[in-house]
Amino acid sequence: MRLVLLGPPGAGKGTQAAILADSLGVPHISTGDLFRENISKETDLGRQAQEYMDAGKLVPTSVTADMVSKRLDQKDAADGFLLDGFPRTVEQAEILSEILERKGTALNNVLNYQVSEDVVVERMLARGRSDDTEDTIRTRLQVYRDETAPLIDYYADIIVNVDAEGTVEDISSSTLDALDR
Repeated sequence: MRLVLLGPPGAGKGTQAAILADSLGVPHISTGDLFRENISKETDLGRQAQEYMDAGKLVPTSVTADMVSKRLDQKDAADGFLLDGFPRTVEQAEILSEILERKGTALNNVLNYQVSEDVVVERMLARGRSDDTEDTIRTRLQVYRDETAPLIDYYADIIVNVDAEGTVEDISSSTLDALDR
């Protein structure tokens, strides 16, 4: 099973990805983890990413896409994967399609975790992180609406909407049920 996880920050994608990866027997591939791994191993891509980050710039899509492509080439991802954090834009979705096409495969589904903004704000404030103020959370939600939400239309043919308000267990169960349909 080859899946992409979408949803606003605080929707619980990381939590659900860990549970799903275990249930489905496929790796959870998080772009944040890919960055950390490439940087700590001092790969060429890691060094490139670090240069941008040190300069306070966003890591370009080309570097992120190369990391994702190399990760999808690894043996454990041959039979499937859960992508979390990539694609974030329609441009990245088109690049992912090209990567998968070269590998002779395609996505099965895109899971769209739906949650109200008020619940997101409440969840993220409850984490107690110093950078999680209501203003920064609402700014991140606006960036999500502007840049990532268009992927819902882009992937309309394979989107699976999941209500992400409730207990972790309820959301996991709903996700697996939705994938079985």
